[in-house]
Amino acid sequence: MPGRPRKRVAIVQSSYLPWKGYFDLIRAVDEFILLDDVQFTRRDWRSRNRIKTKDGPAWLSLPIASKGRYLQAIRDTRIADADWGHAHWARIRNSYARAPFFDTYAPRFQPLFEQPPSNRLSIVNHAFITATCHALGISTPLSWSFDYPTRPERNQRLIDVCLATGATEYLSGPSARSYLDEAAFNAAGIAVRFVDYSGYPEYAQPHPPFDHAVTALDLLFSEGPDALRYMKAL
Repeated sequence: MPGRPRKRVAIVQSSYLPWKGYFDLIRAVDEFILLDDVQFTRRDWRSRNRIKTKDGPAWLSLPIASKGRYLQAIRDTRIADADWGHAHWARIRNSYARAPFFDTYAPRFQPLFEQPPSNRLSIVNHAFITATCHALGISTPLSWSFDYPTRPERNQRLIDVCLATGATEYLSGPSARSYLDEAAFNAAGIAVRFVDYSGYPEYAQPHPPFDHAVTALDLLFSEGPDALRYMKAL
């Protein structure tokens, strides 16, 4: 659609304590839309992530209240145990207390664990994503996919959100190549671009050997204000 101002968006499910690539995607766009009106999937990044410990990588998993066979949308998914945050924070503190910038960022995140803002997964994820963005100096607006009218089919839903937000470019993770209908996006006047997550530099991570696939808190606690030096411009 000629004449529209350039606007780049990404549309991704919310995740629990996401890795650094998630935040590179956020800072690469003009609006980041949380796609939480789609089905919740078990044993996925929606409700868990990894930290480094002295015994190797370990999962932090939220205890999810099941509804039938987990057929609920992410936005309708609830956390079953009200005390989950204390256990998660204790594991994080035990693993990162000696990291150079743990004391700097602990006051920002500890309250979210010890007094979670909700028992709804989407709200908890949003709170941690927002806090991490602030810590990294990322100011991209976050919104929800269900704030926009959409059709049900996967590609149609994404195109509808792009059009409703005035997007001219859709930035997507590499795994979407298998299902994204680029021709349909182009026909709607939306260019598609896939990100490349390869080539991240290593940093002085606690508990070697180095592992990229961990929560971004690992990078913050390790490198503090220099964290963006170990991220990428997508």
